[in-house]
Amino acid sequence: MTDLSVRPLREGELRVYLTAVSRAFGEPLAEDEFASNQRIFEPERTYVATEEDAVVGGGSSFSFQLTVPGGATVGAAGITAVGTMPTHRRRGALRLVMRELLQDAQRHSDPVAILWASQGSIYQRFGFGIGTMRAEFDILQARAAFRTEIPMEGSTRLIELAEAARLFPLVYDQVRAQRPGFVSRSPTWWNSEIFSDPERWRQGAGPKTWLVYEADGHPEGYLIYRVKNEWEAGAPRSVLMARELIAATPRAQRELWRFCFSHDLIHTVRANDQPVDNPLKLMLLEPGLLRFMLAGQLWLRIVDVAAALGARSYAAADHVVLEITDTFVPELAGRWLLDTTGDAPRVERTEDAAGLALDVTDLASLYLGAFSTAELAAAGRTTELTAGIRARVDAMFRTEQKPWCSTGF
Repeated sequence: MTDLSVRPLREGELRVYLTAVSRAFGEPLAEDEFASNQRIFEPERTYVATEEDAVVGGGSSFSFQLTVPGGATVGAAGITAVGTMPTHRRRGALRLVMRELLQDAQRHSDPVAILWASQGSIYQRFGFGIGTMRAEFDILQARAAFRTEIPMEGSTRLIELAEAARLFPLVYDQVRAQRPGFVSRSPTWWNSEIFSDPERWRQGAGPKTWLVYEADGHPEGYLIYRVKNEWEAGAPRSVLMARELIAATPRAQRELWRFCFSHDLIHTVRANDQPVDNPLKLMLLEPGLLRFMLAGQLWLRIVDVAAALGARSYAAADHVVLEITDTFVPELAGRWLLDTTGDAPRVERTEDAAGLALDVTDLASLYLGAFSTAELAAAGRTTELTAGIRARVDAMFRTEQKPWCSTGF
């Protein structure tokens, strides 16, 4: 058995690398999936684990811009397609790959790295914490009545793909400018990951359908949905699956759900990726009938403490010293001053006494506003070194909206 090593992807190796990762997940590499990956992958940000130069796994990063509290964006390394072939598990390949990917993020001046995890326990070892949560829910359409009947405003239209490709990014970018956790989508990303609709994605449901909501002559929301047709004893049991519902205004939110709740021959309306602070539960006459479940979503890793904390805005003017532990990237550990009393946040190393001790995974969960230090403390995480410091930190990190990332990768 020889030692494993990591090196950059070479020209012509993308299929070999993706095949190795697909084997790690126990799935074949579909030809249309490979073609899509060819369009969106960044070879210069892809690294492979090798044994005697044979590719046995690896990982890659997308170059995203991530919206942070206050509406600014930071560079984010979107780590993806990480895996090791089952013949080479437990030999340190993943640790080598993750170290290289985080160093790549530093080389690209990305203050944070983000990923969607198949197993969250894996990535916490590398300093990732829960950056956002998502809501999954369904409701019987017949019981989905609004608490207050408001006359319909604006209009909804079913449109063809070409018009969706023109209008949907406009709405998405309106929301991205406001919602922490949203990431940038390039035209290639839209075409390959959003507007593409291969049969294997449908899982027995129909094709994607495109709906736009407009008011005052402008698009304010859109819905991408499928219908899974089912009948039982002559009665419809069909499910309307809201794959992506994005609303830039409250009225767009209401009218898009109104459409879902009034679609003919539907038994159940289901959504698997919505913000946890979705107002729908307060709009319904019987909110208890909304079967609502929270799920983990985006995992986040601080790569540059000063750049990351300095990029976002804060809800209170204060100055605190954080004692950060980081076992995977120990050079980030230590005491950091966060001062929000000036025109711009000041973040720097300090020798002053710390008020709050926390792990880098805890800082990740605070960063976009997914959790508070009070919630972390209830889970036995963070240590208050100065009385009352948690309340002060929470006042600083408070956000108007819960973070949400609607883009899977």
